[in-house]
Amino acid sequence: MPTPGRAFTLLLANTFIANLTTSFLWFAATFWIYLETRSVLATSIMGGSYLLLLAVMAVPFGMLVDRHRKKKVMVGAQLLTVVSFGLSLVCYLAFPRDRLLTIGAVPFWLFVAAVLFGAIAESARQIALTTTVTLLVPAEGRAKANGRVGIVNGLSFAATSVFSGLAVGLLGMGWTIVIAVALSLLSLLHLLTVAIPEAEIRPAEGVPQPVDVTAAVRTVAAVPGLIALIIFSTFNNLIGGVYMALLDPYGLTLVSVEIWGLLWGVVSFGFIIGGAVVAAVGLGPAPLRLLLLGNVVIYLIGLVFTIRESIVLLAVGLVLYMAVIPVIEAAEQTTLQRVVPYPVQGRVFGFAQAIETAAAPLTAFLIGPIAQYGLIPYMASGPGQRTFGWLVGAGDARGIALVFIASSLIGLLITGLAFTTRSYRVLSAEYAAGGADGPGVLPA
Repeated sequence: MPTPGRAFTLLLANTFIANLTTSFLWFAATFWIYLETRSVLATSIMGGSYLLLLAVMAVPFGMLVDRHRKKKVMVGAQLLTVVSFGLSLVCYLAFPRDRLLTIGAVPFWLFVAAVLFGAIAESARQIALTTTVTLLVPAEGRAKANGRVGIVNGLSFAATSVFSGLAVGLLGMGWTIVIAVALSLLSLLHLLTVAIPEAEIRPAEGVPQPVDVTAAVRTVAAVPGLIALIIFSTFNNLIGGVYMALLDPYGLTLVSVEIWGLLWGVVSFGFIIGGAVVAAVGLGPAPLRLLLLGNVVIYLIGLVFTIRESIVLLAVGLVLYMAVIPVIEAAEQTTLQRVVPYPVQGRVFGFAQAIETAAAPLTAFLIGPIAQYGLIPYMASGPGQRTFGWLVGAGDARGIALVFIASSLIGLLITGLAFTTRSYRVLSAEYAAGGADGPGVLPA
């Protein structure tokens, strides 16, 4: 059996393959559907559906992570991805192209659902991976381990961004799905060879059944200040829904799908840079403060990176934005890993993911129609240009740019208020005092 350190390294390698696969097909499907339909509404439906299902499944996934060995959860999730992506290939081959691309038609929903379920299964793996940081890494090394997770996520995101755009542009959607199915199967086979040194899980008597939202709420409420942190992240994900729904349409307005995919590959090195910095130097004694400062930075970037219709400005802004994201994520994960007992971390991470992402589908679903039928034509008109042209300039995507600027202003306001709250001070003190770092007990 490998040592804990080697087991964690092998899991990171497997995570790279799995992330590469799920993001590859999801990105490719989004690119393909938008290019074929030129509909912002379609991409907002896909993005909103992804976030909605992620929110719904997060608590059940988290409870499963607490109730079963981590490898068992990861294998089950990867098997679901293989099956789902296989079904998406069946849909692609079985239905006519025009029916697959008709928003609201049964073939469209079957195809999107198959890709969606395969991608969502990855979130169960991510929850399990986050708890294995606590399992396999000593407390003093967890911030840097979370930085290594950020590097892996950045590498997979960079690779898939390049390959998904090139695959759709050069090979077509059919071969793209075939590649995704093959990579998913490869990840599953590799995962079966990874041994995780983990004791058998024996929950105490009287513990609620695996899928019990009340148990998750009770666990979260027991940690002072934790609910406020989750609420803050929920507001941030309202802004995240805007980016998910509109960033691809904005970029594809400026460049071809091949260039857009290559550009994502380049700017995704921001993830790697941010993760490498955390892996090298850690997060310091106050990760929660660093989390809030990171949000200030990304909202300042959001104010300017689409202020003019320039692919160079967009690319520079995205690199900086992505360099900060691993710092924010590592800060939140490190805080939770320290203040939440290990036996219940799965449900806490799942509950946090559910609540934090629950708001984003609403934003994504709403902003697509608003942009498609309201802001985009308004900013292309004379009155729109006279009112906001001084701010966002002229071009085909000025309505989308206006959304980015408004959402960033809201984000800055919320982050500033978070610094003044009692919950911020209480949770920071809990972290500094050591929190629940060490053996914990399941709540009754």
